[in-house]
Amino acid sequence: MTDVLSLDELAARIPDGSLVAVPPDHVGVAMAATRALIRRGARGLRLLTVPTSGLQADLLIGAGAVAEIETAGVALGEAGPASRFAAAVTGGALAVRDATCPAIHAGLQAAEKGVPFLPLRGILGSDLVGRRADWRVIDNPYGNADPILLLPALTPDVALFHAVLADRAGNIWIGRRRELATMAHAARRTLVTVERIQEEDLFAREASAAGALSSLYVSAVAEAPRGAWPLGLAEHYPADDAHLAAYAAAARSEPGFRDYLARHVL
Repeated sequence: MTDVLSLDELAARIPDGSLVAVPPDHVGVAMAATRALIRRGARGLRLLTVPTSGLQADLLIGAGAVAEIETAGVALGEAGPASRFAAAVTGGALAVRDATCPAIHAGLQAAEKGVPFLPLRGILGSDLVGRRADWRVIDNPYGNADPILLLPALTPDVALFHAVLADRAGNIWIGRRRELATMAHAARRTLVTVERIQEEDLFAREASAAGALSSLYVSAVAEAPRGAWPLGLAEHYPADDAHLAAYAAAARSEPGFRDYLARHVL
């Protein structure tokens, strides 16, 4: 059964050291939960971005909550580079596991299907293959001299995201964002913040059932109106571009970042 929690209780369900899967900035980022994680003093998290991240990763890294990240990229989009991520990498405070978008999705799909790995071809020939000791190149057993890359399953301890709607049973409306379903299927636990919780079961109607994630895959949900802010939530509210630009300017220096944390997070 899915638990309905407060925001702080939800954040408490993410132990230090957890491998946490998070979506990209345009999909449904649990920013309110991210701020709650920082306030509780989370440490040693391992982030898996699906497949990229921006403000969420930069905030957590700058706050000292992240020890390692597996990612295809971290940036603030039009607001510029992710300065706290860059500072942590160059300063040696953050371990980075370089990946690509299809590699991350393939690893999650392997865990979703309950298999130890999935094959992928498009990364062959890149320098990245040599940087990942856990990626294996074999000869296609059904062909000759046909190399194929094997990617290990990625099983997050926690999938964390924000969505528009949940019902009292814990079913989540994710609409067309099927990567959120893949994250939830692959993870040991899924924690979701939502704009609101409704009484009617999402699976009671064909129209809502088609875009719903079953509560079977959801451990807990917390109501957090505008919980993606200052990022946007598609078809509900836009990103706060002025705030994101102000963050990018502040985060260029450690004192500026600390001032931002004091005013907007702590």
